[in-house]
Amino acid sequence: MDIMSKNQRSERMSRIRGKGNKDTELAVAQLLRVNGIRGWRRHQNLPGRPDFTFRKQRVVIFVDGCFWHDCPRHGHLPTGNRSFWRKKLVTNKARDQRVTRQLRRQGWLVIRVWEHGLQNPVQVVARISEALGQHRL
Repeated sequence: MDIMSKNQRSERMSRIRGKGNKDTELAVAQLLRVNGIRGWRRHQNLPGRPDFTFRKQRVVIFVDGCFWHDCPRHGHLPTGNRSFWRKKLVTNKARDQRVTRQLRRQGWLVIRVWEHGLQNPVQVVARISEALGQHRL
């Protein structure tokens, strides 16, 4: 049971502004630079606003946070206001799937990197390098 009305809760939640996944994006950008992977742009105007776009190779990368994108290994449901968070996370996952399908239909190769995947940077770089080498029009 919430102590606020639906409108009060909505107003309060609308004022919350996250940092996005800035730290994880910066980690991937650093990986790309250190490994000499060039030709990417950030936040291009494509469906879902991919974190990294390689236009020439038609490859996009999304860096998904374990909480916001409901990671099967690390995602969890907060204890407070469970119905709100369940709906929010289900909606986020559905949007991710819809955006991935849309980009694939447009000829893009979509790579999704989980936040926890950055613990194994060699694997992340190998996956990106392979995609860039193999996915050309």
